Amino acid sequence: MPRQQCAGAVLMVKPAAFGYNPETAVTNHMQRPGYGADPATNARACAEFLALVRALESEGIAVCVIEDTATPAKPDAVFPNNWVSFHEDGTLVLYPMQALSRRAERRPEIIAATLVQLSFKARRTVDLTHHEADGLFLEGTGSLVLDHISKVAYAALSARTNSTVVEEWARLMGYEAVMFDTRDVAGAPVYHTNVLLCIGARFVVVGTQLIVPADRARVLERLTATGREVLELRASEISSFAGNMLELATWDEALGDSHVVVMSAGARAALSVETFGRLNACTDTTLAVPLPTIEELGGGGVRCMLAEVFLP
Repeated sequence: MPRQQCAGAVLMVKPAAFGYNPETAVTNHMQRPGYGADPATNARACAEFLALVRALESEGIAVCVIEDTATPAKPDAVFPNNWVSFHEDGTLVLYPMQALSRRAERRPEIIAATLVQLSFKARRTVDLTHHEADGLFLEGTGSLVLDHISKVAYAALSARTNSTVVEEWARLMGYEAVMFDTRDVAGAPVYHTNVLLCIGARFVVVGTQLIVPADRARVLERLTATGREVLELRASEISSFAGNMLELATWDEALGDSHVVVMSAGARAALSVETFGRLNACTDTTLAVPLPTIEELGGGGVRCMLAEVFLP
């Protein structure tokens, strides 16, 4: 069966209680302290959310929007890619998450609505959530950046990305696991792999400086061997969520099958002219949507908001 690198559909969860979560901030150093889940903050996050939905739909991406429930309060519900993934062979994966406050995000009704709205045929479910009882975590496509064409799963090890669970996922899904260590500017592991790595159909974006020297050449060699254009980002670009982008697939009357790279306006502003030019040459369209509230308080960007749904 042909494998797609880029999905043409996404699940998004509209927040009901978005705000700064001190529990997740312990390991996510991209969060900035601010307001909790007050109505004004949630309203700003919802406005950013809806702008992203409109931008995606304008490019022909199928978007399944699910409303979060107000209780229990789930300040990070806008990031569904951490708890579920939908694969081209009909596999649905549920993931173990580190923060107790985030586990309530896994709502069966969200999965049921996604299956119906996007016509996803779930043929098997891989449930890894039992690892939470042993303190072992793997936070979806935050923890894993997937090269679907080569069937390689890249994982930056951290408190949220455990090697044992990575290996189990890779075995069950038929992927090779490439694991490595990272350090941010404060010397701590980067909390999620998708902060510093994005793999598109014809390009790779990678924050090379954040991969520890002992692992850097090995990871770069694997990425380069795919034949994709490798765009290396500076640590300053990563801190503005420039690594947290995602390429999606769509269809255009003039172009036929085409690709869209989605990023935040902050990420777009941080990218050097040269890097953005090279990225543009590797895709058909780039979208940049302002997400200041979600990025600052939530510590996650565009990619974190999109749970890809791969349809056969």
